[in-house]
Amino acid sequence: MQRRQGTCFRLRAGWWIVAAAIAALVAAPHEALAQDAPPAGFVYLRDVDPSIAQEIRYAGFDNFVGRPLPGYEAPECVLRREVAAALKRVQASLAASGLSLKVYDCYRPARAVSAMAAWAHDGRSGGATRRFFPKLQKGSLFALGYISSRSQHSTGIAVDLTLIPAPAAAAAAFDPRAAYGPCTGAAAERGPDNSIDMGTGYDCFDVKSHTASAVSPEQRRSRNTLLAAMAAAGFRNYPREWWHFSYGPARAGAQDFPIRAHAATRERVDHAQENR
Repeated sequence: MQRRQGTCFRLRAGWWIVAAAIAALVAAPHEALAQDAPPAGFVYLRDVDPSIAQEIRYAGFDNFVGRPLPGYEAPECVLRREVAAALKRVQASLAASGLSLKVYDCYRPARAVSAMAAWAHDGRSGGATRRFFPKLQKGSLFALGYISSRSQHSTGIAVDLTLIPAPAAAAAAFDPRAAYGPCTGAAAERGPDNSIDMGTGYDCFDVKSHTASAVSPEQRRSRNTLLAAMAAAGFRNYPREWWHFSYGPARAGAQDFPIRAHAATRERVDHAQENR
């Protein structure tokens, strides 16, 4: 009897191991696909439309985490080819109005999404980056849905953007030591940005960032202009963020390849080093 019980235990344990292995295989497609280079179908936005301005916030210090996020090795916008082509159509449609797109974030490596979630749960107050969530506690951002453990940015179909005048004066340099005002405050008091005022800064965790929220008539017109131009090209807005748009059906299979400098940028750097 003792021996039979031992045998049954080993069989049950064996089946548990097999079941766990099967579960892991089933879950595997939903996990981030770690790669060293972009897979087929991903392109640099500058290769499709170099006239679209880029200010990739997560490659620098002007963001709610306060530092560059993992995977952002260069301030470049990378997207699926069809999404970049759709943005080119939007850019062309805005030209007659003297406007241009400016992207803040495009493809986002899954490791960066994980870093955001870890930051939200680290128990710290947020310090200087509280300007991005002036009315909320940092520990509530995840529960309220402002930060998530997954993002369509990691599939290459989502983009964060705004409007700027065309041509636009360069934005002032970001100073990590400066005391900038809250993202909900007047545009002149927020962090440096050369964009048209939409009522809040980018990545502002506040109800005022909801696309349909109450803002000034001029800010409403600017939001509506962006919404209409993006919708005409097939983009969908996320109602809680006036800056966030997705193209095409939702996708599974988050990517995790790092964002590296564009080949032309690497060539300029290599050439400059050779001439030293």
